Amino acid sequence: MARVGEPKAQSARDAIAAINPEPIVEAICERADAALLDRLVAHAYVVVDCTDNFATRHAINAACVKHGKPLVSGAAIRFDAQISVFDSRGDATPCYACVFPPTADLEETRCATMGVFAPLVGIIGAMQAAEALKLLAGVGESLAGRLQMLDGRTMEWNEVRVMRDDACPVCASSRLSEQT
Repeated sequence: MARVGEPKAQSARDAIAAINPEPIVEAICERADAALLDRLVAHAYVVVDCTDNFATRHAINAACVKHGKPLVSGAAIRFDAQISVFDSRGDATPCYACVFPPTADLEETRCATMGVFAPLVGIIGAMQAAEALKLLAGVGESLAGRLQMLDGRTMEWNEVRVMRDDACPVCASSRLSEQT
């Protein structure tokens, strides 16, 4: 309760320091625009996206494609959740925009408006952490090319194989520039 009203980034930094003072956490309290993402993603090994809107997700994806960084994406709304890894370094694996095109007329539904079944956030967050650690350690098989969806009402998982879109406005042009 002592941190109510404090920016989330600062609160998270303080919570981590209370558990273990060794990690160095830089709390950045500003909107993640293209310039900031370009600077931050360039230095990352893996990017974990926990945002709640398509515009930011697409901006993060574009920066990941530009810098050749894998993206671990998770989302939850109401009783539904999903997770995938978008790793444009592979020849056949899609980026986020291949699966959710930026030009698509997707209805923006925010958890602040619609709510979210709280345990789903923990489940998806734990899976995102596992995927990120697997990528960093180079072990196992990532979720690249697979979208897993969880129905929180039944706790049933469904998986869809997703393919790279050769006409993707984000990663198709980066593949063409790599080939020339």
